Amino acid sequence: MHEAFGLTKDIRDQTDRFAAAGYVALAPDLYTAGPRLRCVRRAFRDLMARRGRTWEAIEAARGWLAGRAECTGKVGVIGFCMGGGFALVAAAKYDFAAASVNYGHVPRRAAEVLAGACPIVASYGKRDLMLRNAAARLDRVLADLDVAHDVKEYPDVGHGFLGRHEPPLPVIMLSKIMMSYGYDAVAAEDAWTRILGFFGDHLGAAAPPGSPTSPEAPAPAGEPS
Repeated sequence: MHEAFGLTKDIRDQTDRFAAAGYVALAPDLYTAGPRLRCVRRAFRDLMARRGRTWEAIEAARGWLAGRAECTGKVGVIGFCMGGGFALVAAAKYDFAAASVNYGHVPRRAAEVLAGACPIVASYGKRDLMLRNAAARLDRVLADLDVAHDVKEYPDVGHGFLGRHEPPLPVIMLSKIMMSYGYDAVAAEDAWTRILGFFGDHLGAAAPPGSPTSPEAPAPAGEPS
């Protein structure tokens, strides 16, 4: 699930990382139902309301993957920033087998929203003041719910530390004060090791890269990577 900037090259690269690891990987474009600004506003509204067209697109993507011949039927979800918020709620809302939440918003009444969630691996940056205490809060809620989880807060990074792209100028200005935005190679590689290990544990072994796949089937609404 992409961040607020949309289906960028960075998100495509993250998707390719899963494909290289042997997974069937899909990056749906959540901004296809009109002008960009309208789509962004709708996505954030749907995220907070936990219903709407954006959620329908996420479930369509999950169902399409689960139905493919080369898929075991177990599907994971990963999201970054806005997409991390979607991935977190989707962990309980839909039939995912594992979820990766990267600096995603933790909802109000989290214990109620996340009841029955699939296993969750989550990564946050301590210098991201907009998500202050999010990691500790999420860790506590998942422990109370007895949900298998791995939540880690990296002490020397802020928001977006897994992404290599340069954010727009307004984000750069805001990040100096509230987000400490930027890629960090050390934290990113540690997070990816945890994510891929966690998915391996809860989704089962991925198919070896280069193994035969079934013929292409029509993709759901949205643009795959």
